[in-house]
Amino acid sequence: MTGVKILWADDEIDMLKPQLFFLEKKGYDVVTVSNGHDALDVFDELNDIDVVFLDESMPGISGLETLSRLKNKNANVPIVMITKNEAENLMEEAIGSQIDDYLIKPVNPNQILLTLKRLTDNKRLVSEKTMTDYQVEFRNILMEINSGLDREGWTDIYKKIVSWELKMDRSNTIEMQDILQMQKTEANAEFYKFIEKNYLNWLSNNAEDPVMSHNLFRKWLFPDLNPEKPSYLFLLDNLRYDQWKIIEPLISQIFRVEEEKCFYSLLPTSTQYSRNSIFAGMVPAEIKKHYPQYWRDDQDEGGKNNFEYELLLRQIDRILRNKISCEYIKVTNVSKAKSMNDNILNYMNNDLTVVVYNFIDMLSHARTEMEVLKELAGDEKAYRSLTLSWFENSPLRGAFEKLKDKDVQIFITTDHGTIRVHKPSKIIGDKETTTNLRYKSGRNLKYDKRDVFEIRVPETAGLPKVNISTSYVFAKEDKFFLYPNNYNRYNNLYQDTFQHGGISLEEMICPFIKLVPR
Repeated sequence: MTGVKILWADDEIDMLKPQLFFLEKKGYDVVTVSNGHDALDVFDELNDIDVVFLDESMPGISGLETLSRLKNKNANVPIVMITKNEAENLMEEAIGSQIDDYLIKPVNPNQILLTLKRLTDNKRLVSEKTMTDYQVEFRNILMEINSGLDREGWTDIYKKIVSWELKMDRSNTIEMQDILQMQKTEANAEFYKFIEKNYLNWLSNNAEDPVMSHNLFRKWLFPDLNPEKPSYLFLLDNLRYDQWKIIEPLISQIFRVEEEKCFYSLLPTSTQYSRNSIFAGMVPAEIKKHYPQYWRDDQDEGGKNNFEYELLLRQIDRILRNKISCEYIKVTNVSKAKSMNDNILNYMNNDLTVVVYNFIDMLSHARTEMEVLKELAGDEKAYRSLTLSWFENSPLRGAFEKLKDKDVQIFITTDHGTIRVHKPSKIIGDKETTTNLRYKSGRNLKYDKRDVFEIRVPETAGLPKVNISTSYVFAKEDKFFLYPNNYNRYNNLYQDTFQHGGISLEEMICPFIKLVPR
């Protein structure tokens, strides 16, 4: 039995007995009425109608009027219009009123069945297919995770996991989501081992080192700049790869995605370190050494990213010998976002315009602090959905719309991602120890070595030293650091929040996108 209840309104309902009998044999529950008024009354009375079949021509109120009133009552119930003719104006009006399908009299039972399958079983069939496909893919992903992957292999695995997350979001495959989350947790455990083994070697200035924060512009942005057309780079703070994929369909309506790549964020995966490195084209220790006026240690007061433009100009001078004109815009609130949107075409006189957009970072922090946002973005699926809602209505999308008919090229990237943390790890440090929940820097740190990647000699990781005994530790997987004082209070506060600074696929593997006009 299907359990699907159909309301069928037709003034010639007695002529439809063969079709009704056919549906009842297939397990459908059909309620019949002979006019629009009765259809509205039954719709209100039963309140559990799954599909409405509606004759276009009935006495009293017409099928179109009944359709309009039914949609006002519940816009989500599918309605199939049944008509004796295919008059173009009638169909346009019906489609404009949001019918879900239409059939031409005399209606064939098999046509009815196909329509019902499409309208009522589509989600179930997609969900079942998604679940079956993932059960097969689960074994393949598991084997790959444990096969000794290289850098590109880990990027591919992360993309596969994100792809399945999005498929399950769309098909609402709740049964498999927990299994997928467990697989991502296992992947992060193996990814940590990979980073622990290889990370320090990546900073050896070898030509085969991966593209990371400090060489991102030199390797991927600068070589693609075109003297014949302006380029825009939008750096969206905290943009995870899955968040990029959720807004990609909207962006693809405006621009064509010519290239999608991923780079590795430096550690710590935090704005102060990774983003300064992107703009300086240097690791943090080099920034502090060569441009001490532009670097702020964790313990210093004031903003830690106030000199990105100055660092970018120094990098352009070193690598491009100042052969391009450049402008920098930082968006940190609604008025600055509106100003950026209003003036986006004025920047076309530049060879390169860099826009740093901070909304997603603010969303992540606000979710930690505001109960209402914890409800709205309770998990990864909801967090992605909130990102999509923001972008749909943002000045950033408006800026893209203004640029779509221009001869420009656009790049989208980020500085790092975030991970939803679940497991607290106790740490002890003095008052100079950093406050970030996913990494700590300081003297005489005490911690559980099983939970961290430790850097005793900061220079080997391109990190600055505040004093001779400075060390760094980075949280692995989904752990977060807590002090013993008020442990339970802060555990309740930060448990299940999105944080960054440590080692995970979500934080370290970052998108870099090139868009061109359609």
